Amino acid sequence: MRLLLTGCAAAALVVTGPLTATAADQGSQGPVGGDLLTAKPTVVADGAAPPAVQASAYVVADLDTGAVLAAKAPHAKLRPASTLKTLTALVLLPRLKKTDQVVGTDADAGIIGSKVGVYPGLTYTVDLLFQGMFLASGNDAVHALCAHDQGGIPATIQRMNQKAAEIGALDTHVTDPTGLDADGQYSSAYDLALFAQNGLGRPDFAKYASTKYTAFPNAGKGKGTYQVANQNKLLFSYDGALGVKTGYTTLARNTFVGAARRNGHTLVVTMMNAPHGITEDASNLLTWTFDNYGKLTPVGSLVKPAVKPKSAPQPADGKKTESSGTTHPPRSRTVLNPGQAVQSLAFRVPAWAYAGPPVLLLGLFLRRPRTLRRRRH
Repeated sequence: MRLLLTGCAAAALVVTGPLTATAADQGSQGPVGGDLLTAKPTVVADGAAPPAVQASAYVVADLDTGAVLAAKAPHAKLRPASTLKTLTALVLLPRLKKTDQVVGTDADAGIIGSKVGVYPGLTYTVDLLFQGMFLASGNDAVHALCAHDQGGIPATIQRMNQKAAEIGALDTHVTDPTGLDADGQYSSAYDLALFAQNGLGRPDFAKYASTKYTAFPNAGKGKGTYQVANQNKLLFSYDGALGVKTGYTTLARNTFVGAARRNGHTLVVTMMNAPHGITEDASNLLTWTFDNYGKLTPVGSLVKPAVKPKSAPQPADGKKTESSGTTHPPRSRTVLNPGQAVQSLAFRVPAWAYAGPPVLLLGLFLRRPRTLRRRRH
């Protein structure tokens, strides 16, 4: 029994070390955006009771003031699906020239998931590919845009993670710029609101997000075009809607980023892990917020970067590089699900530490017979 307890104690020391360090690192200044904005699955609002919605997590915020007016599990780390493309756009839009010509490839056309119809050998402008990315959530358009940028997909992923940290979106980790259910990829309702706030501050992002229809070329020269409609139904059904982005995968379920402007206020609603009917729930949350705006007290805020990034030297080819030297805001207290917790521990524990418990147990085992022999004599 003593041997077993000693081994367990040694293993516990190895495991709990990283957890203690992480808790101290994240908890010193509270969750990002305010103490009320935790990952707990409770609704936080002050001044009026928000309507019931089916999403596991949501945020409603004023994009002009940054005030968070209602939230439910805003820092819960969940799969973002194609709403992650808002971050992809934040990275690619300032780097790519809209008039550049991009030729479709087999790799673009062969990507899995939603597609707008990028065909190998057909030429597209960067501007049209951005439209395909926003309206049809085209993974093929995303692939073509990333491949056109310096460093391709891997560099885009790196820049997306850097951009997320820069703007305070510390619940986000990117492994696939399309938003597909890749291992280790997650975000939060709070971070999606930050992406929307930063994105809608750009005229080009706002234009793509609110475009209802566009035309894409058919395969083959002189074959005409086909109409592509925006998948964000809020644009077609809600007065003052500004669009933004929808998403869906089997594991993420429905995710949503929508914004609207009424009565001098611009609001965003983000929702994650929701069943069908997400547009109606988003509309109800927006209407409730507009109707009760004067009664509501902010329960948190959308953070801004502590220090604006310095301009990085530009390469000779004229393409922009990612910035550095940004001071990161305090980390949030985020509750990991069991799978994420195990993954987090696996990455944080140094490889040599795993040898500690077995070596200790072996040493104790070898020592025990000697002790027994002494007692017999």
